[in-house]
Amino acid sequence: MSENVIEIKNLSFTYPAGVEALKDINLEIKKGEIVAIIGQNGSGKTTLVKHFNGLLQPTSGTVIINGKDAKQSTTAQLSREVGYVFQDPDDQLFMSKVKDEIAFGPKNLKMKKNEVNKRVRDTLKLVKLWKFRNTHPLDLNLDDKKLIAIASIIAMNPHVIILDEPTSGQDHRGILRAESLIKKLSKEHTIIIISHDMDLVSKIAQRVIVMYNSKILMTGTPKEVFIKTSLLAKTHLKPPLITQLSQKTKGMRSDILSIDEFIEELKTKKPHSSKSR
Repeated sequence: MSENVIEIKNLSFTYPAGVEALKDINLEIKKGEIVAIIGQNGSGKTTLVKHFNGLLQPTSGTVIINGKDAKQSTTAQLSREVGYVFQDPDDQLFMSKVKDEIAFGPKNLKMKKNEVNKRVRDTLKLVKLWKFRNTHPLDLNLDDKKLIAIASIIAMNPHVIILDEPTSGQDHRGILRAESLIKKLSKEHTIIIISHDMDLVSKIAQRVIVMYNSKILMTGTPKEVFIKTSLLAKTHLKPPLITQLSQKTKGMRSDILSIDEFIEELKTKKPHSSKSR
């Protein structure tokens, strides 16, 4: 059996107005991967992932989800396989209580009441927001609303979770919470993130897919991608700040992704005194 949870073969998509948003995309995503899709606005990132859960259907080509042709499944059926968390939680949250928001998906999947209640409790405790179970979701701050939106997808336990700009608009604490949650989720789910946050991408992604002009420009590990500065420049994206610093510092490696890595590299360059006490 294939380890791929998603297989894209010669996928092209044109919007009704005639805009060609995807051009001959071929891609495989394996079970358990954390994949980041990056690129400038309009490069095709969101259009691509909307094919994974049936929100869009290919103009041509094939989308295979867990071995099944997506064209043969409804969006409701695909939601069992692929969960999509929108960039703006206000576009996703609509119930009057947090607990009802989390329960909505499991109820639609026809789970029994006891199982629904368990999913609500376990999921809200996972994101550490159980105390807000009776609160209106839109009364929460942005960081917590983002977590509730993610929790509403986790509760359905899909194989794949897509997170669209999970750290957008969040403060430092919110970003750290999002990073921690993604790492926890990756133990049981395949994670796909769309992000302009290169620091987040460098920290958590195992593979990066760079999109440009409706095509895949390159793929690789964060280290492999962020050293290709000329290709990245085409997308108007830049590596993380610490990577940019290392690339501008004489004698330093160009693939450094963290401050700790930068410090360790500096130690290897530090001259040792020949004088003895």
